[in-house]
Amino acid sequence: MILFLFLFQSAFAIDKEEIYKAYINGNMSQWKLLIDEMYQQNQNSNDYILELINYQYGYIAWCIGNKEYDLAQYYLDKATTKLEILEKEKYKLTDVYAYKSAFIGYHIGLNLYKAPFIGNKSLKFANQSIELDRTNYFGYIQLANNLFFRPEVFGGSKTEALEQYLKAQTLIEKNSDLTDQNWNYLSLLVAIARAYEEMDKFDMAKKYYIKILKIEPDFKWVKDELLPALNNKLK
Repeated sequence: MILFLFLFQSAFAIDKEEIYKAYINGNMSQWKLLIDEMYQQNQNSNDYILELINYQYGYIAWCIGNKEYDLAQYYLDKATTKLEILEKEKYKLTDVYAYKSAFIGYHIGLNLYKAPFIGNKSLKFANQSIELDRTNYFGYIQLANNLFFRPEVFGGSKTEALEQYLKAQTLIEKNSDLTDQNWNYLSLLVAIARAYEEMDKFDMAKKYYIKILKIEPDFKWVKDELLPALNNKLK
Protein backbone atom coordinates (compact mmCIF):
# COMPACT_ATOMS: atom_id res chain seq x y z
CA MET A 1 0.00 0.00 0.00
CA ILE A 2 2.82 2.40 0.89
CA LEU A 3 4.59 1.59 -2.38
CA PHE A 4 1.37 2.20 -4.32
CA LEU A 5 0.93 5.61 -2.68
CA PHE A 6 4.54 6.53 -3.43
CA LEU A 7 4.19 5.56 -7.08
CA PHE A 8 0.89 7.43 -7.35
CA GLN A 9 2.34 10.60 -5.81
CA SER A 10 5.41 10.36 -8.05
CA ALA A 11 3.27 10.09 -11.17
CA PHE A 12 1.17 12.99 -9.93
CA ALA A 13 4.27 15.18 -9.53
CA ILE A 14 5.57 14.22 -12.97
CA ASP A 15 2.27 15.19 -14.60
CA LYS A 16 2.31 18.57 -12.84
CA GLU A 17 5.91 19.24 -13.88
CA GLU A 18 5.28 18.28 -17.50
CA ILE A 19 2.16 20.44 -17.72
CA TYR A 20 4.13 23.38 -16.32
CA LYS A 21 6.87 22.91 -18.93
CA ALA A 22 4.28 22.70 -21.69
CA TYR A 23 2.69 25.93 -20.45
CA ILE A 24 5.85 28.03 -20.26
CA ASN A 25 7.03 26.72 -23.64
CA GLY A 26 3.65 27.22 -25.31
CA ASN A 27 3.64 23.56 -26.27
CA MET A 28 -0.08 22.83 -26.30
CA SER A 29 0.36 19.68 -28.35
CA GLN A 30 2.30 18.25 -25.42
CA TRP A 31 -0.38 19.54 -23.04
CA LYS A 32 -3.05 17.67 -25.01
CA LEU A 33 -0.92 14.53 -25.08
CA LEU A 34 -0.51 14.61 -21.30
CA ILE A 35 -4.27 14.94 -20.80
CA ASP A 36 -4.87 11.97 -23.08
CA GLU A 37 -2.24 9.92 -21.26
CA MET A 38 -3.89 10.71 -17.93
CA TYR A 39 -7.15 9.34 -19.30
CA GLN A 40 -5.41 6.13 -20.27
CA GLN A 41 -4.15 5.75 -16.69
CA ASN A 42 -7.82 5.43 -15.69
CA GLN A 43 -7.13 6.56 -12.13
CA ASN A 44 -10.26 6.94 -10.03
CA SER A 45 -8.97 8.88 -7.05
CA ASN A 46 -10.74 12.20 -6.54
CA ASP A 47 -7.43 14.08 -6.31
CA TYR A 48 -6.33 12.65 -9.65
CA ILE A 49 -9.65 13.54 -11.29
CA LEU A 50 -9.46 17.10 -9.94
CA GLU A 51 -5.94 17.53 -11.30
CA LEU A 52 -7.03 16.20 -14.69
CA ILE A 53 -9.94 18.66 -14.73
CA ASN A 54 -7.51 21.49 -14.04
CA TYR A 55 -5.41 20.55 -17.05
CA GLN A 56 -8.53 20.25 -19.20
CA TYR A 57 -9.64 23.66 -17.93
CA GLY A 58 -6.41 25.20 -19.18
CA TYR A 59 -6.44 23.38 -22.50
CA ILE A 60 -10.07 24.28 -23.28
CA ALA A 61 -9.33 27.97 -22.69
CA TRP A 62 -6.43 27.76 -25.14
CA CYS A 63 -8.61 25.99 -27.72
CA ILE A 64 -11.29 28.67 -27.54
CA GLY A 65 -8.70 31.44 -27.73
CA ASN A 66 -7.22 29.85 -30.83
CA LYS A 67 -10.59 29.06 -32.44
CA GLU A 68 -10.17 25.30 -32.09
CA TYR A 69 -13.84 25.06 -31.25
CA ASP A 70 -14.41 21.38 -31.98
CA LEU A 71 -11.50 20.39 -29.75
CA ALA A 72 -12.72 22.74 -27.05
CA GLN A 73 -16.18 21.19 -27.11
CA TYR A 74 -14.76 17.67 -27.05
CA TYR A 75 -12.64 18.28 -23.95
CA LEU A 76 -15.31 20.40 -22.31
CA ASP A 77 -17.72 17.45 -22.54
CA LYS A 78 -15.11 15.10 -21.06
CA ALA A 79 -14.20 17.52 -18.28
CA THR A 80 -17.86 18.08 -17.41
CA THR A 81 -18.36 14.32 -17.06
CA LYS A 82 -15.40 14.12 -14.67
CA LEU A 83 -16.64 17.11 -12.71
CA GLU A 84 -20.03 15.46 -12.24
CA ILE A 85 -18.26 12.55 -10.52
CA LEU A 86 -16.71 14.90 -7.95
CA GLU A 87 -19.97 16.76 -7.42
CA LYS A 88 -21.80 13.50 -6.69
CA GLU A 89 -19.04 12.63 -4.23
CA LYS A 90 -19.34 16.13 -2.71
CA TYR A 91 -15.58 16.29 -3.04
CA LYS A 92 -14.00 19.74 -2.61
CA LEU A 93 -17.19 21.49 -3.64
CA THR A 94 -15.47 24.87 -3.50
CA ASP A 95 -13.35 23.72 -6.46
CA VAL A 96 -16.25 21.96 -8.15
CA TYR A 97 -18.33 25.15 -8.13
CA ALA A 98 -15.38 27.18 -9.41
CA TYR A 99 -14.99 24.81 -12.37
CA LYS A 100 -18.74 24.83 -12.99
CA SER A 101 -18.49 28.62 -13.22
CA ALA A 102 -15.57 28.37 -15.64
CA PHE A 103 -17.23 25.74 -17.80
CA ILE A 104 -20.37 27.84 -18.21
CA GLY A 105 -18.06 30.62 -19.38
CA TYR A 106 -16.59 28.21 -21.92
CA HIS A 107 -20.07 27.29 -23.17
CA ILE A 108 -20.67 30.99 -23.72
CA GLY A 109 -17.34 31.31 -25.51
CA LEU A 110 -18.42 28.52 -27.85
CA ASN A 111 -21.99 29.80 -28.27
CA LEU A 112 -22.32 33.52 -27.55
CA TYR A 113 -26.09 33.43 -27.94
CA LYS A 114 -26.22 31.47 -24.65
CA ALA A 115 -24.82 34.39 -22.64
CA PRO A 116 -28.17 35.96 -21.63
CA PHE A 117 -29.52 32.56 -20.57
CA ILE A 118 -26.65 31.01 -18.59
CA GLY A 119 -24.31 33.90 -17.76
CA ASN A 120 -25.80 34.44 -14.31
CA LYS A 121 -25.29 30.76 -13.48
CA SER A 122 -21.56 31.25 -13.95
CA LEU A 123 -21.62 34.15 -11.50
CA LYS A 124 -23.72 32.15 -9.05
CA PHE A 125 -21.30 29.22 -8.99
CA ALA A 126 -18.29 31.52 -8.56
CA ASN A 127 -19.94 33.12 -5.56
CA GLN A 128 -20.88 29.70 -4.15
CA SER A 129 -17.27 28.60 -4.43
CA ILE A 130 -16.11 31.62 -2.43
CA GLU A 131 -18.86 31.23 0.17
CA LEU A 132 -17.74 27.67 0.84
CA ASP A 133 -14.09 28.63 1.25
CA ARG A 134 -12.93 32.24 1.32
CA THR A 135 -9.30 31.09 1.26
CA ASN A 136 -9.64 29.30 -2.10
CA TYR A 137 -7.94 31.54 -4.65
CA PHE A 138 -9.48 29.65 -7.56
CA GLY A 139 -13.01 30.81 -6.74
CA TYR A 140 -11.87 34.44 -6.84
CA ILE A 141 -10.27 33.86 -10.24
CA GLN A 142 -13.58 32.63 -11.64
CA LEU A 143 -15.45 35.58 -10.13
CA ALA A 144 -12.86 37.91 -11.65
CA ASN A 145 -13.12 36.23 -15.05
CA ASN A 146 -16.88 36.59 -14.94
CA LEU A 147 -16.69 40.31 -14.16
CA PHE A 148 -13.89 40.92 -16.65
CA PHE A 149 -15.48 39.30 -19.70
CA ARG A 150 -19.10 40.24 -18.95
CA PRO A 151 -20.25 43.37 -20.83
CA GLU A 152 -20.68 46.41 -18.57
CA VAL A 153 -24.36 46.69 -19.51
CA PHE A 154 -24.86 43.26 -17.90
CA GLY A 155 -22.88 44.04 -14.76
CA GLY A 156 -19.32 43.50 -15.91
CA SER A 157 -16.54 45.64 -14.49
CA LYS A 158 -12.83 45.45 -15.23
CA THR A 159 -12.12 47.45 -12.06
CA GLU A 160 -14.02 44.98 -9.87
CA ALA A 161 -12.49 42.07 -11.79
CA LEU A 162 -9.01 43.37 -11.02
CA GLU A 163 -9.89 43.57 -7.32
CA GLN A 164 -10.86 39.89 -7.36
CA TYR A 165 -7.74 38.89 -9.29
CA LEU A 166 -5.63 40.68 -6.68
CA LYS A 167 -7.46 38.88 -3.86
CA ALA A 168 -6.64 35.61 -5.60
CA GLN A 169 -2.99 36.64 -5.86
CA THR A 170 -2.82 37.46 -2.14
CA LEU A 171 -4.29 34.08 -1.27
CA ILE A 172 -2.15 31.97 -3.59
CA GLU A 173 1.07 33.71 -2.52
CA LYS A 174 0.42 32.76 1.11
CA ASN A 175 1.27 29.16 0.20
CA SER A 176 4.64 28.53 -1.46
CA ASP A 177 3.45 25.09 -2.59
CA LEU A 178 0.90 26.84 -4.79
CA THR A 179 3.40 29.19 -6.41
CA ASP A 180 6.16 26.67 -7.14
CA GLN A 181 6.00 25.61 -10.80
CA ASN A 182 2.25 26.06 -10.93
CA TRP A 183 0.81 27.09 -14.28
CA ASN A 184 -2.30 28.45 -12.52
CA TYR A 185 -0.16 30.98 -10.63
CA LEU A 186 1.55 32.26 -13.77
CA SER A 187 -1.79 32.38 -15.55
CA LEU A 188 -3.23 34.50 -12.74
CA LEU A 189 -0.33 36.96 -12.91
CA VAL A 190 -0.80 37.23 -16.68
CA ALA A 191 -4.52 37.91 -16.14
CA ILE A 192 -3.64 40.73 -13.73
CA ALA A 193 -1.12 42.23 -16.15
CA ARG A 194 -3.59 42.11 -19.01
CA ALA A 195 -6.32 43.62 -16.86
CA TYR A 196 -4.02 46.56 -16.09
CA GLU A 197 -3.23 46.82 -19.78
CA GLU A 198 -6.93 46.84 -20.71
CA MET A 199 -7.40 49.70 -18.22
CA ASP A 200 -4.48 51.62 -19.83
CA LYS A 201 -2.38 51.25 -16.68
CA PHE A 202 0.64 50.27 -18.70
CA ASP A 203 3.25 50.84 -16.00
CA MET A 204 1.48 48.41 -13.68
CA ALA A 205 1.08 45.92 -16.50
CA LYS A 206 4.81 46.07 -17.21
CA LYS A 207 5.55 45.65 -13.50
CA TYR A 208 3.62 42.39 -13.54
CA TYR A 209 5.20 41.11 -16.75
CA ILE A 210 8.62 41.72 -15.22
CA LYS A 211 7.52 39.96 -12.01
CA ILE A 212 6.43 36.97 -14.09
CA LEU A 213 9.77 36.76 -15.88
CA LYS A 214 11.64 36.95 -12.58
CA ILE A 215 9.64 33.94 -11.44
CA GLU A 216 9.98 32.12 -14.76
CA PRO A 217 12.50 33.65 -17.20
CA ASP A 218 11.67 31.06 -19.88
CA PHE A 219 7.94 31.87 -20.11
CA LYS A 220 7.76 32.31 -23.90
CA TRP A 221 4.33 33.94 -24.13
CA VAL A 222 5.33 36.81 -21.84
CA LYS A 223 8.94 37.05 -22.98
CA ASP A 224 8.33 36.89 -26.73
CA GLU A 225 4.83 38.35 -27.14
CA LEU A 226 3.12 40.13 -24.28
CA LEU A 227 5.99 42.22 -22.90
CA PRO A 228 7.40 43.25 -26.32
CA ALA A 229 3.90 44.26 -27.43
CA LEU A 230 3.48 46.38 -24.30
CA ASN A 231 6.89 47.97 -24.79
CA ASN A 232 5.81 48.99 -28.30
CA LYS A 233 2.78 50.73 -26.80
CA LEU A 234 5.01 52.58 -24.39
CA LYS A 235 7.34 53.92 -27.09
